[in-house]
Amino acid sequence: MTEELSPSGASVPGAVLDHIAHAVPSWEAAWPRYAVELGAEWNSGGPGPGFAPGQLRFANGSRLEVLMPYDVERNDFLERFLGSAGPGPHHLTFKVSDIDVALDRARQAGFEPVGVDLSDPEWKEVFLHPRQATGIVVQLAQARGDWISPPPDGYPVDRRQRRTGQGPVPPASLLWVTHAVAEIDEGLALFAGLLGGTIASRGRDPGGDEEWVDLRWNGPLGLRLVAPVSGRDVEGTPGSLRQWIGGRTGRMHHAVFDSEDPQALSGAHRAPAGLSGVADPAGTGSTLQQPLWEIAPEDNLGLRLVVTESPRATEDGTLPGGR
Repeated sequence: MTEELSPSGASVPGAVLDHIAHAVPSWEAAWPRYAVELGAEWNSGGPGPGFAPGQLRFANGSRLEVLMPYDVERNDFLERFLGSAGPGPHHLTFKVSDIDVALDRARQAGFEPVGVDLSDPEWKEVFLHPRQATGIVVQLAQARGDWISPPPDGYPVDRRQRRTGQGPVPPASLLWVTHAVAEIDEGLALFAGLLGGTIASRGRDPGGDEEWVDLRWNGPLGLRLVAPVSGRDVEGTPGSLRQWIGGRTGRMHHAVFDSEDPQALSGAHRAPAGLSGVADPAGTGSTLQQPLWEIAPEDNLGLRLVVTESPRATEDGTLPGGR
């Protein structure tokens, strides 16, 4: 089932959720998790004024960008972010076909874009501030082409090995990002209305205290919005989603991967009952396989991961076809 939202204003044409960004103290700190354990290949990256982005590509083509401070004397924004918030989720990037149209549509929808830089024909960008973008930086970018670069020195080539001794675990897939919002309608106004996401499924968790909406674009990476149900999840209730969001308009909750043998990942434990954003009511069309494994933020540089067993694996731990 898909559903088109009828926004009050026009959507940005050609918008696609391109990647998520994880702010880290150094690339090397993130490589054991993403490269060795989850099998990400280096896609592109390099130094810039104030930061160095490194994009990592997973089996389904989804990408995660690790951001580390660099040349902070010229620009210390990322160093200040890490100093105040610590490592963790930083932004969502949407590629657009026409940045000028995207700017106009954002302003028509009541947003005030910041960090507008249209000077580089290879990469034009604007940002929506977290205060307006449900608690997360949203980057809109128009790129002339795909940027591919050689991996940096020291990028791991070794991969996690199967416990059966049958070689390396195949690369994982990054399926979607779950973003918690205080109000579901505000999240839909941004991600479905302005950014044109198609509603693939929606529902409530079995307890009825949370609702969620799955959004898709013309790409491998999806977005799940999860919100407390109005009148059911009382602010201040211990363990409630509203308490976790706090006074924000939203917070990125976790990224969802599938991987062979997820219980062997360092720091992985069975996801607790009632973990926000993973409800799978019958008939919703969710692709999550049970059981689920959680890697807490403190075990992954501030970004929670939820990992489901890869459907590519067979019962004996090998891939279809004996690979």
